[in-house]
Amino acid sequence: MQCSWKAVLLLALASIAIQYTAIRTFTAKSFHSCPIPNPVNCSLSQDTDVADRLCDENPTFPYNLSRKTHVLILATTRSGSSFVGQLFNQHFDVFYLFEPLYHVQYTLIPKLTQSKSTTDRRVMLGASRDLLRSLYDCDLYFLENYIKPQPVNHTTDRLFRRGASKALCSPPVCESLGGVDLHLEEGDCVKKCGTLNLTLATESCREHGHVAIKTVRVPEVSDLRALVEDPRLNLKVIQLVRDPRGILASRSETFRDTYRLWRIWDGTGRKPYNLDVTQLTTVCEDFWNSVSTGLNRPPWLKGKYMLVRYEDLARNPMKKTEEIYDFLGIPMDSNVERWIQNNTRGDRSSSKHKYGTVRNSAATAEKWRFRLSYEIVAFTQHACQQVLAQLGYKTAGSEEELKNLSISLVEERDFLPFS
Repeated sequence: MQCSWKAVLLLALASIAIQYTAIRTFTAKSFHSCPIPNPVNCSLSQDTDVADRLCDENPTFPYNLSRKTHVLILATTRSGSSFVGQLFNQHFDVFYLFEPLYHVQYTLIPKLTQSKSTTDRRVMLGASRDLLRSLYDCDLYFLENYIKPQPVNHTTDRLFRRGASKALCSPPVCESLGGVDLHLEEGDCVKKCGTLNLTLATESCREHGHVAIKTVRVPEVSDLRALVEDPRLNLKVIQLVRDPRGILASRSETFRDTYRLWRIWDGTGRKPYNLDVTQLTTVCEDFWNSVSTGLNRPPWLKGKYMLVRYEDLARNPMKKTEEIYDFLGIPMDSNVERWIQNNTRGDRSSSKHKYGTVRNSAATAEKWRFRLSYEIVAFTQHACQQVLAQLGYKTAGSEEELKNLSISLVEERDFLPFS
């Protein structure tokens, strides 16, 4: 049977009318999700009447029902990020992870530190964002995709720097310990706690009110835009910066083989012809691009970004830490205050290893002035002049000025959080 063109036209018009009616009906109400709150996170009853009432009274109830604050410490190597991480690690209600993106880098791109490939960077950042999103949701099983060898029955002894996380070295994750307040030193954690049970770690994460993660493997804050704008997260970024001259001095001392040519220049006064200057300039370029984004205050970063200079934190750690917690909207507890008092007045012998945090923080911030030759300082000042000015770091015009600690090379700046 053949249909006339009039019948076909009528059928088409009827189909359009039905679709239009369906769309109007669907969009007449707010499109929202109203899942039953988790009593562990927000102390609300799971009674269905309560859930229905929440949906009736709050048609746009937010995704982040747990009200967790998700913190990302965005830094570069040897900028004081381990110190800043401890300001969160010591908080009783913060679940802290130290450099989980290490596993992404060394699984996907083992030689990333030598690679300049744009493709490598995209691969790394894509995987990193996926992992961060899962970790902020307390899905630590997602890490198993990158830990080698593969965890067995969700247990592993290969999590990078597990001992740097208080939550992973305390009950219930560390079942061998009895006291709730007992905290092991990093080197003792693996010895006494044994393998890490990711199921227990996941449960511990969910029991904490907030999640903080430190990373030196994301170059710029713009790389995090998808996470910052994710309505399921309440992500706030603490961008930590440090004087590039101080970073270079610290890296040259800590990574002696990698920075061997810089050390030769410092010791002999002769600049090697094959010196890899990108070990310095990449830091300055990443700082410049990222800080420029933050200080330009784009709408997507409103209330989500705070710039912190390591030097300001080192000189007045208690005051600056209070400002950070105020920005995050998290009460600073006595554990953090006590840790600051005990870990900012030590001497060099107090630090057991290169990532130690026990030190005289104010003196440490200035020590680079005596570690680097003036020739290297002058080279750094020329190569990084834009970012030095941007961040308020003054240049030294002579060796005498460089060594004279009565002359401050840090301008007084108040980088207010973007609120």
